[in-house]
Amino acid sequence: MKIDILTLFPDMFKGFLNESIIKRAINTEKVKINIHNIRDYSKDPHKKVDDYGFGGGVGMVLMPQPIFDAVNHLKTNESKVLLMTPQGVTYNQTLAYKFSSEFKHIIIICGHYEGFDERIRSIVDFEISIGDYVLTGGEIPSMVITDSIVRLLEGVINTESHKNDSFNNNLLDYPVYTKPLEINGLKVPDILLSGHHENIKKWRLEQQVIRTKERRPDLLAEKR
Repeated sequence: MKIDILTLFPDMFKGFLNESIIKRAINTEKVKINIHNIRDYSKDPHKKVDDYGFGGGVGMVLMPQPIFDAVNHLKTNESKVLLMTPQGVTYNQTLAYKFSSEFKHIIIICGHYEGFDERIRSIVDFEISIGDYVLTGGEIPSMVITDSIVRLLEGVINTESHKNDSFNNNLLDYPVYTKPLEINGLKVPDILLSGHHENIKKWRLEQQVIRTKERRPDLLAEKR
């Protein structure tokens, strides 16, 4: 898979691309991630990419020309363009699986400032939000999307690891424990020490249902 991210702040991605699973996925060529500075595509002599909005209002608005030119330069027949915006559809695990399994090339546009010229929407395939709140820009959301997609690519992590993730089958993940057997009066459940794999599997499913009922009953409602 190839992911191209358009941003005004490329330095924000330095640590993200050089740590943990993302770094390993890049090094093993499971994914290629390129960060592009939107200013590089500006035709303004001062590399200006924003201006005041027509009709007045507070703040600066991203201009369409640099975005159009950047996407046109990067796009192929296999490309899908994502726009990070709080007005987009709320991102979830279902979309993460869809993007990771169906798309070969993703272009992510990080909005910033007060907003972006409405005409930018004309070149976008998906408008994505990571929640009902507003951030200063789309850089952090683009990292969230990228991380969630890359970890699902074949060979990046053990398949069993993400099959049991929270939100698969509309259930939260089951509780897990490690050493020591007891700390602060809290013990590892006996069932996990029994060695009876079928009983452990049954217990874990029961815990998923219990945890989901307690913390996210809306997920069970969606499952019906």
